[in-house]
Amino acid sequence: MILVLVLAFGIGLLLGLLGGGGSVLMVPMLVYVAGLDPKEAIGTSLLVVAVTSLVAMLGHARRGRVCWKTGLVFAASGMVGAYGGGRGAEYLPGGVLLLLFGGVMLATAVAMLRGRNEDTAQIAAGRSCPRNVPVPAILFDGLLVGGLTGLVGAGGGFLVVPALNLLGGLAMHAAVGTSLFVITLNSSAALFAYFSHAPIPLELALPIAAAAVVGSLLGGMLAARVRGASLRRGFGAFVALIGGFLLYRELTPAMLAELRRLFLAHPDFFRGAATVLSVFLLYRIGVWIHTRRPTPDGTPGKQPK
Repeated sequence: MILVLVLAFGIGLLLGLLGGGGSVLMVPMLVYVAGLDPKEAIGTSLLVVAVTSLVAMLGHARRGRVCWKTGLVFAASGMVGAYGGGRGAEYLPGGVLLLLFGGVMLATAVAMLRGRNEDTAQIAAGRSCPRNVPVPAILFDGLLVGGLTGLVGAGGGFLVVPALNLLGGLAMHAAVGTSLFVITLNSSAALFAYFSHAPIPLELALPIAAAAVVGSLLGGMLAARVRGASLRRGFGAFVALIGGFLLYRELTPAMLAELRRLFLAHPDFFRGAATVLSVFLLYRIGVWIHTRRPTPDGTPGKQPK
């Protein structure tokens, strides 16, 4: 139990520092260290993440790092996606959810290692929050991130922060604070859905939440003093190792047989999901290609806004 509490403190510390990413470690910790069933672990993770994010967000809000309007727009669609993801998780085996979680962790690692851009013009003007909010883009990304939150029990901050930074036009420190606001709402919506089909051991969840809250408070105080780029790169490498180990452990012949059974039982659903994902990826690739243009020295760059 002591090890579980120490790890929960560390996860809360990362959550307070980065506005996300730390919570993605909660489910593997609850499964492999605390010994919970995968669905129990996901539900417990949602409870801990919701409470921890709320407390950490209050500290950022006192420093003016939460853009409420942008956060509400993102969370409006995110809560719908989170509830839908939480209900959909009822129909997937726990092992399949862990495989999805391993993929999420690898995506987290890529996002962390790539880093995020700062809106230097906005910072120079003394603004943390943008005057104009790109509502359609934020609603769309919020729905996707919320669905992921509900399915695998991750707060989604590793996706919320870059989305708010790049699409929402928030400076990095404001994206961190606003991400915690969004995570609080998304995790709460997914938790409400999980209560209908997954038990949550409160006698274990409450001490873990308390340890994570203490860590998040310390992380919030350190956020302005630690070089975020170095911390993100180290954390990204660590998450990549954990995600790779989780996939290695769970991707067994029995699990492959279970995945094959699910596909044969619901082929139309999986074909439809693959089609939607392919269209989305092609759209993103097209946007990326058309927003690149050569710079005077011949190297690729971004289109000016």
